[in-house]
Amino acid sequence: MLARSRPLKRVAARFEDSLATLALAGVILLPLVEIVVRRAFQVGIPGSGPFTQHLTMWVGLLGAMVAARDGKLLSLATGTFLPEGHIRSAAMVVAAIVGAAVSTILASGGVALVQTERLSGTIIAAGVPAWAAQVIWPIAFGAIAARLVWRASPVWKGRALAGSGIALGLWLAINPEVLELQPAWPAIILIAAAAALGAPIFVLLGGAAVVLFMVQGSKPIVPLIAAYAQLTSPTMATIPLFTLAGFLFAEGRASDRLLRLFRAWFGWIPGGTAVVTALLCAFFTAFTGGSGVTILALGGLLFPALLADRYSDRFSLGLLTASGSLGLLFPPALPLILYGIVANIPIEDLFVAGIVPGLLMLGLMAALGVREGLATGAKRARFNIREALAALWVAKWELLLPVVILTSLLGGLATAVESAALAALYAFVIQRYIHRDLPGTSAVVRTVGECVALVGGVLIILAVAVGLTNYLVDAQVPAQLIAWTEANVHARAIFLLGLNGLLLVVGCLMDIFSAIVVVVPLIVPIASLFDVDPVHLGIIFIANLELGYLTPPVGLNLFLSAYRFNRPVLEVARASLPMLVILAIGVLLITYVPWMTSGLLELVR
Repeated sequence: MLARSRPLKRVAARFEDSLATLALAGVILLPLVEIVVRRAFQVGIPGSGPFTQHLTMWVGLLGAMVAARDGKLLSLATGTFLPEGHIRSAAMVVAAIVGAAVSTILASGGVALVQTERLSGTIIAAGVPAWAAQVIWPIAFGAIAARLVWRASPVWKGRALAGSGIALGLWLAINPEVLELQPAWPAIILIAAAAALGAPIFVLLGGAAVVLFMVQGSKPIVPLIAAYAQLTSPTMATIPLFTLAGFLFAEGRASDRLLRLFRAWFGWIPGGTAVVTALLCAFFTAFTGGSGVTILALGGLLFPALLADRYSDRFSLGLLTASGSLGLLFPPALPLILYGIVANIPIEDLFVAGIVPGLLMLGLMAALGVREGLATGAKRARFNIREALAALWVAKWELLLPVVILTSLLGGLATAVESAALAALYAFVIQRYIHRDLPGTSAVVRTVGECVALVGGVLIILAVAVGLTNYLVDAQVPAQLIAWTEANVHARAIFLLGLNGLLLVVGCLMDIFSAIVVVVPLIVPIASLFDVDPVHLGIIFIANLELGYLTPPVGLNLFLSAYRFNRPVLEVARASLPMLVILAIGVLLITYVPWMTSGLLELVR
């Protein structure tokens, strides 16, 4: 039976991957054609924007299905503290029961969304009805529920027990009055416990939103309406497009070319290899969208290089752990794009404003590397102008990618979405036809599949988190926070210090994408009381969450490095402590010296 089902599963997986690839191709091609038509004929393509937005929605939800299939949905790292054996197996089943129940309720909300749109007769463009695009919502959440059950246990008994979550979700969806006017906290505690045991983050945020709305008498469709609006927002396509550009460059030998370049130009200074490590990690994090990809992809290349040049094991481990998130302030880092979308700030302003603060954080890490190089007498390479120029020539295509993005965006040649499409096309052409690091169609599809899984894991969090945010707004939580702040905080400096402390805790406990969606709408109105510039607030936010990746006990980079280098988490935390301290100094400078954010932005405006 199992042997016969495997070919069917492979065909289904290939179909999903191909469908997601086609949707992403549409997200790329429509903006590119729009650029050509607009410049040639001074008119746009009718329906180009709405179709791009709905294809982005499909990319996100198909990507979430792929991530669920491959076990790549983003989750808290706390489940790794559980010992192997029966305890962890039981925790996985409990997490799957709750996750499947929440996913099933959301799937029922998706069905209601499609039915409502069929009755309203909303048209996307060119006569295409909105409900035809929205059918992906119940399909995606239904598939995710089934896959959470399947991955809960390797044995059928465990899967059958996890499957009770689907039955529970269906019962609650059919009988929503069960929760009406009941206290929400028991269900929310259960959902939070499941997230701590390993349930995906979207289950925590989406489950909280569903419960809070249902106890008020609302149906599961309510958070799905907000999720649909969020995933079809005009700039949402920038997230998968810029992420794809980064994944294409991360594939193959781009890291080798950039390592050669940075070593040739900076390897001669004291601590040269450490400086090169920080530079290379920052470059890749900015384009791949997260520190996890950087640590996992470059760790095997850079860790042996540091040890070979006589850097200590402890310093090398801490440096790579900290450097994984250095690029989050550089364009086109995914958190900058997401913050711009949530806070309704021009993304190009955040791109420019993050450059100087990003250089500061990078410079502080490089300075620590120089100090370590001088203290230990680490090996240095002799500067050779021929090698430096040769390395520059070989890596020229990678170095031109930021130029392509910023020129098209800041020069008024393209919108944010069109600039992202240009970046994706540029990366594809360079890697497929110039460097030939992607030798065939299968390599391209595999890379796109990895990208789509990451994007899906992010966008499904964004989709369900906006429902929770809407509930908090309806419950007047921001207004209450503003009133409390006005009554108790009277100095701008004290507010900013408290904000740093809050965001450090948030960055430690939540992934950066959830934190942006949930926390930003709460702090933006409070920051306006103290005349904090919205763009400056965005950079403060990202810088603090960058630091949160390193903060014990559950900073994400600590777990990624522990996994990548097979070390205990506490050992990684101790090794990262000097980097945490020096980057904290950088965060304080970014917070209290606003011209670091605004200076360059004022020059280009």
